[in-house]
Amino acid sequence: MGLRVRVIDASTVGAGASGLNGGQVIPGLKYDPDWLIQHFGEEVGQRVVDFAASTADSVFDLIQRYALTVPYRRNGWIQAAHTQTALQMQAARHRQWGARGADTALLDARQVADMIGSSGYVGGWLDRRAGVVDPLALVCELARLATEKGVRIAENQRVSSLRRGDGVWRVSTLSGEFVTAKSVVVATNAYSDDLIPGLKQSLVPLHSFQIATAPLSAAQNRAILPGEQAVSDSRRILVYYRKTADGRLAVGGRGCQGLPRSADDWRHIERAMRRIFPALEGIAIERRWYGRVALTPDHLPHIHEPERGLLIAAGCQGRGVGLMTALGACLARYVASSDPRVLPLPVSPIRSIPFHGCRQVGIAAAIAWYRLLDGLER
Repeated sequence: MGLRVRVIDASTVGAGASGLNGGQVIPGLKYDPDWLIQHFGEEVGQRVVDFAASTADSVFDLIQRYALTVPYRRNGWIQAAHTQTALQMQAARHRQWGARGADTALLDARQVADMIGSSGYVGGWLDRRAGVVDPLALVCELARLATEKGVRIAENQRVSSLRRGDGVWRVSTLSGEFVTAKSVVVATNAYSDDLIPGLKQSLVPLHSFQIATAPLSAAQNRAILPGEQAVSDSRRILVYYRKTADGRLAVGGRGCQGLPRSADDWRHIERAMRRIFPALEGIAIERRWYGRVALTPDHLPHIHEPERGLLIAAGCQGRGVGLMTALGACLARYVASSDPRVLPLPVSPIRSIPFHGCRQVGIAAAIAWYRLLDGLER
C-alpha cells in the first residue's frame, strides 16, 4: 500500500515564500564543491555536491514530465560581478563546477554587458543549468498534481500542537480538527512559529522585496536581458532580476524588517533598477510584493529530526525553488525507508541563535553597514 499524504497549510497554497519568491531556479549552494567536500568529508561531501548540482533539474524535470502549466525558461543564471575580487571568486567557482561537468562559462565585462544590457559590471559567471519560473504557477500546479494523485490539502488550518503517542503523531489545528500520522514533515522555513521548540530561534528571517514594471516596450525588451537569463549581482545586499512571462522586468532585493507601510518601502528597489537600467527611468511600477527568506548561521540548509518521525527542513538561503523541490523527494524516500543515506545532508540538532530576540536591531545595522560598503565600492 502506498503512503497516504495529508498537507496542512496555515494559509492558502502559494501564500508564503513558495508563491512569492523571485522565480529564480539556481542549482548549487552558497558554498562551492571543494569547500563542501572539505567540510563534510569525501563521502558525505560528494553526496552534498551531487544533490546541489541536481536541484534545478528537479524543477524542470517535474514541469516537463507532468506537462505542468507553468511559464518557464531554462536559459541560465548570471551572477554578475561588481568588483574584481568578486570576479576572482566566480572564476574559482567556474573551475570547480566545470571540473565536475557543469555547463558554465566565465564572462568578461563586454559579454556580461551584452547579455544583461547594463555596463555596470566587471564580468560574471553563467550557469546554464539554471532558469526562471512563475513561482505561484509552479506551486499551484504542484498542488493540483498532488491532489489528483490522492493527496488531501487543507488550507487555512494552522497547526497548534504536535503530540506523539503509541507510535503515531496527533496533529491538531486551531479550528479543533486533527489528523494522526506515522511521520510528520514540517516545512515552515522562514514562516516558522513556536510549534517546534527552538526552530524559529534557529533561523534568521529576512524580507525580500520585489517590484514588477509595466510591460517593456519592444526596444526595451531587445536591449534588456535579450537572452532572458536570471541575474543576481555579487553585492553584499544583492539585487536580482528577471523577465516575467508577460514581458515585465521583475527586480528584487532586501527590504525593511518590519511590515511595509507604503510604496516608499520599495523605493530602494526602484533606485537599484534605474541604476542598472537607466533606460527604464520613468517606467511605471505596476506590482509590489514581498516574502520571507530564511538564513542559517552556517549558510547551509538544515534537516532536523528532534523525535522519531518528526522531520524538519529549513534554511534555503534564497534558493528555495530548486532546493526544496529536490529535498522534498529525498525526505519522502526517508519517510518510506528510514535510510539516512537517502538524505543529501546529515541530520543535525536544532540550535537556537544566541540573542535571537535582538535580531531586528542587529539585522538592520548589518544591512545599513553592507549598503554603505556596496556604495563605496560603486
